[in-house]
Formats: sequence, structure tokens, C-alpha cells
Amino acid sequence: MAVCTALLLSFHRSVPNRVGGLGSLLESFLPWLGVVVVVLLVLALVRRSALALVALLLPVAAWTYLFGGLLLPAPEPGADDLVVVQHNVSDENTDPEGTARALVRAGPDLVALEELVPPALEVYAKTLAPDYPYRTVRGTVGLWSKYPLSGSRPLDIKPRGIEEEWERGLRTVAHTPRGEVAVYVAHLPSVRVGAGGLASSRRDESAGLLGDALDAEELRRVVLLGDLNGTVDDRALRPLTDSLNVAGRGLAFSFPAGLPLARIDQVMARAGTVGALRTLPATGSDHLPVVAQVSWH
Repeated sequence: MAVCTALLLSFHRSVPNRVGGLGSLLESFLPWLGVVVVVLLVLALVRRSALALVALLLPVAAWTYLFGGLLLPAPEPGADDLVVVQHNVSDENTDPEGTARALVRAGPDLVALEELVPPALEVYAKTLAPDYPYRTVRGTVGLWSKYPLSGSRPLDIKPRGIEEEWERGLRTVAHTPRGEVAVYVAHLPSVRVGAGGLASSRRDESAGLLGDALDAEELRRVVLLGDLNGTVDDRALRPLTDSLNVAGRGLAFSFPAGLPLARIDQVMARAGTVGALRTLPATGSDHLPVVAQVSWH
């Protein structure tokens, strides 16, 4: 079991994805293989098995290599860091005003929100306006900023087969003290886990479209904020993680809010480092907000 766990951690990309999305399903919960290691450690101690303890060094080393850095203390934020909040506020949120005030208390420079629907949208706009005078909203996603915004436009990340109105991505430019930053806000399609495995084809297609848009971005500095319905270990997000930096500190599991099992709310950057990522206390959403600091190279 120890050897198998070590192999899954080390070679998770080799697990096939053709049948039931098994590879993506494993990668969505990959950090939780650490629980298997703890259980095996207890069994080894009960059995007083030196061989089992030695074998456990394999998965411990693999887990530490993959995730150990996320547990290290966060670096001190720099004066020029861009602080951002990402939150899927939920279209069923019954306290949009309280949610907005909780995000303001974190003191970010940018606030990205998904699942914005009327009349809650008007409440968010009114509550955030005093601290964030600049905003852009496209469909159900929006960005509030302390800095002026320009060049705002929708992103075409709609997968095939969706006939109804569907606008869940935007691109804008934030004019920060350190220069222009292209900011992308996206909400990728949901995935479903059932008897047939992981159903994620629409999410995967939308991630590819978003990756194409980011590759075509001419500005050097880029920040992506969004509910991507996938973890950074999931191979389906490689169109994004292959070209953008992800958080170097913090596990920050964000979903579901009642018992967070995975971080599907992401902050990524190009020409910058996402130095630390943490969750904020629960709001009226089924997601936890995440806050991160981005340091520019």
C-alpha cells in the first residue's frame, strides 16, 4: 500500500483519463493521499513493522515534494504586491451585503466575483463602490478595483452544446502603481462525479479556450482569477498552469464551504509570483473566498 501510494503521487499523470476521467478525479483530491500515509503509519506502529516504516518513506517523500512547500510560512507581503480576492458568491446567497463587507475587510486591491445575478448584483455594486470605485461586469462575472480599468471585454469561453445565454468570462486592464496588468476573470463549467466517473468535457473545453486567450495576451503581466472547477494538479487545467504561475504557499481548500475538500477557486499569474494563498471565513456562499498576494518579477 505504501509503494502504491508513492507511485500514485509520483506518476499521477500516468493514470489514464479516457475511462471515467479517472486521472483528473485522482488529481482533484491528490493531497488527500496524505491521509492514507497517516493510516499506514498507525498500522505500521501497531504491527511494530520496521519494513513497513521504511516503505512509508517513499510516499512521505513524494507527498512532501509535491505539497510540502504549501505548508511553509507565507513570505511577508511586499509594498508593491497586488492583493486580490477571488470568490464565487453563489447565485443562492441570501446575504450579498454581508458577503461584500467580508471581502472588503480583507483589504484587497482587486475583487473578482462569480455567479452574479440580479438583484444581488446591485447590492454588491452598492456595497463595494466606496472602496472600489472601478468595476466591470460581463454576464455573471465581475471585477471591482481600486485602480482604473480599461479595455474591458467579454471572453468567449463558452463550450459547444450550450444553447442558452452563457457569459462567464471577462478581460480588462488594471492600471496599477506598478504598471498595466491584464486581469482575467473566469467561471468554468461545473464537473459531475457519478457512477460513470468524472464528467468534465465542458470544463476541459472551456479551459482550453481560456488558455488560448491567455496565450494571445500581449501584456506581459497577467492575473487570472476564477472558479475554475478544478485544482491546479488536474491535468485538464494544463492549458492554464503550463503558462501561468500558481500559489507557492497555502493549501486553501475552498469547496464546499461546509467541509472544504479541494481548492477550485484559483489565482494565477504571468510575470509574477503568487506568493501566498489563504481562505477567508465562510460567507453566504457554498465556496470560501480566497485571498492572495502577487509579487511581480
